Amino acid sequence: MTGQEFFGYIAAIAVGLVIGLAGGGGSILTVPIFVYVFGIAPVLATTYSLFVVGTTSLVGSINHLWQRRVDLRTTVAFALPSFVSVYLSRRFLVPALPDPLFRFGEFALAKNDAILFFFAFVMVMAARAMIRNQRPEQGEASDGRPRYRILALDGLAVGLLTGTIGAGGGFLIVPMLVLLAGLPIHRAVATSVLIIAVNSFVGLLGDLQHTTLDWNFLLPFTGLSIAGIFLGLYLAKFVAPDQLKRGFGWFVLAVAGYILLKELL
Repeated sequence: MTGQEFFGYIAAIAVGLVIGLAGGGGSILTVPIFVYVFGIAPVLATTYSLFVVGTTSLVGSINHLWQRRVDLRTTVAFALPSFVSVYLSRRFLVPALPDPLFRFGEFALAKNDAILFFFAFVMVMAARAMIRNQRPEQGEASDGRPRYRILALDGLAVGLLTGTIGAGGGFLIVPMLVLLAGLPIHRAVATSVLIIAVNSFVGLLGDLQHTTLDWNFLLPFTGLSIAGIFLGLYLAKFVAPDQLKRGFGWFVLAVAGYILLKELL
């Protein structure tokens, strides 16, 4: 094992650690780790990310289910359209993207590069949400009537995002569950983790139709990520999650900047 690979496996622990501490966000790092540390092609890296994110989030959601923090009715309303979107995007959209994706004269934008640029953009948006750390206490559903139709449309959009870049989209799901379903923030986070887990596995199901996975690599990486989430759940008792999320947001912003510079230069 090289020093770079060793660093990558340590980063796997960090992915689970952040999810356990902050309730999300760690999955945004999996694709950059796979691409820049292990040298995996971006499209395949999104597939690997779906498995890692899904498995790690599922372990975290079991704890939330045991504590009865998950709103199952809202989960169904948001998740069913999202499942359809993520499966179709992984099964048909991503494989059908042309390579190069765009050509203008002598300039050609490769499919892998386009995915990384889009991923960097999503990372910037996620970092902005974490740095601002604005958590609405109530929204349109504060009258106790969840806006299920709008939730379903948001589910479709989040499923498309998850299917395209292999990240869970928790930074988008949590505010929507607070604003449109009227959930308290702790229940929104718990419900989001379950949605992310199932979304990721549905997307992976679409990939398995045309992709072969390296289980000898993927299972140890995922195991370390799961160990990280247990550590994060324990440390969450002693660390202020809002401060952690803000600091992690700056780190994600730095990684996004690195991706953009590396791809442009």
